[in-house]
Amino acid sequence: MGRSWLLVWTACNCFTLLSCWVALCGVFVCMLMRVFSIPSLPMRFWVNILKNPHFIFDVHVTEVVDASLSVIAQTFMDACTKTEHKLSRESPSNKLLYAKEISTYKKMVDDYYKGIKQMVPVSDQDMNTHLAEVSREHTDTLNTQAALHQLYQYASKYYDGIIQSLDEDPAAQSKQLTLRLQQIAAALENKVTDL
Repeated sequence: MGRSWLLVWTACNCFTLLSCWVALCGVFVCMLMRVFSIPSLPMRFWVNILKNPHFIFDVHVTEVVDASLSVIAQTFMDACTKTEHKLSRESPSNKLLYAKEISTYKKMVDDYYKGIKQMVPVSDQDMNTHLAEVSREHTDTLNTQAALHQLYQYASKYYDGIIQSLDEDPAAQSKQLTLRLQQIAAALENKVTDL
């Protein structure tokens, strides 16, 4: 199991979490799910990689290649959106290049999300086991202290809102997540909680 499996696994769990949240809120609409899922992975990750391969690979991107990558990235973005773009004489030439194929690409994206939705959710035990395995495999390459520090900085910045949300969430209450976060904060900040 490589990094690509971890990426798919993470995306699947994120989409499952969002699906559950949307269903709980009583607003389960396919379009709403796409609003959540589309910008998260394809638009912010893959488009950036498509447009900037030098972020990952040791390559020089010429102007001609950059222009081609921009067309590919735009095609990818258009395939991931539900809105239909009406083409006219004033449409950008890059959109005219792939106008005939865009419906095929949109179907591929729809099939991708249908496949994710049909995946079996991963149990907490399987998730913890896999994360422990990944952690063991990368003990020498990951700076866990720095990662934990960054996570805690984020949590402390939004501490009150996180605590309030955890207090209101039945699933978080059953796992005593509020208490756990308070204990972590107390340990890291040498605070005494009123527990």
